[in-house]
Amino acid sequence: MAIALITGGGSGIGAATGTLMARNGDTVILADINSDAADSVAAQIVASGGKAESAALDVRDAQAFNALVDRVVADHGRIDLVFNNAGIGVGGPIEDLTLEHWQRVVDINIMGVVNGIRAVYPHMIRQGDGHIVNTASLAGLVPSPLLAPYAMTKHAVVGLSLSLRPEAAVHGIRVTALCPGPTETPILDSTGPADLPANEGVSARELLTKATGSIYPVDDLAADLVAGIEANRSLIVTPQRARLAWWVQRLVPSYLERHAGRLVSWAKREVEKLEHAAKP
Repeated sequence: MAIALITGGGSGIGAATGTLMARNGDTVILADINSDAADSVAAQIVASGGKAESAALDVRDAQAFNALVDRVVADHGRIDLVFNNAGIGVGGPIEDLTLEHWQRVVDINIMGVVNGIRAVYPHMIRQGDGHIVNTASLAGLVPSPLLAPYAMTKHAVVGLSLSLRPEAAVHGIRVTALCPGPTETPILDSTGPADLPANEGVSARELLTKATGSIYPVDDLAADLVAGIEANRSLIVTPQRARLAWWVQRLVPSYLERHAGRLVSWAKREVEKLEHAAKP
């Protein structure tokens, strides 16, 4: 059975994936900046008969990431999978975003993945085996207006994963990027980093529901992810409507550009409605 480290393991995709893997007999280490959340998910898994541990981790801290991976290897003798899943959502009109918004999303969504790869890679080379799974997004494959900082980082994660995959294969290491469409996780209701100005426009949930029509259940996504890992896919694009959008972008990019433009116009009208309603 596998030993898997999952960042962002206290909620959303990380928690659902850890729960499913533990149910399948794997040992999961759930790492999260919210240690209470990770503790809670791990306790639920253990209470259900699974094998789980929790750890506090800020993925921006490369030394802490290294120390955690070293501890996992010392405790279990190996590390089979690392899920670089922790991330944040930052979006809104470009003119409303500060440099701090851009820096924060880069530090977590890109450098957090880099830190995870750097921490685990030497161990996996020594083992001659392992699987690195990086959570990107459909936003890393198609135009995502009003989510530009988030989309930028997810494009970077896709590029990193696809470029690393053939290089890592020489060492027996597999690399996969997960590119889910809108999924039922807490990030949909996030207004961004708590210490930075919040986006006062439409929420990510409203925007993505308008764009795609529905939100995918996170447990279904976890099942798709585990199946994709077993098949050693380079990209896991799910659900089906996300794959359709990806293919449309590749074959008829002008269609999605027009759709994205209509989405921006809709969001602008919604903001104007809110501003009008707020006037005395």
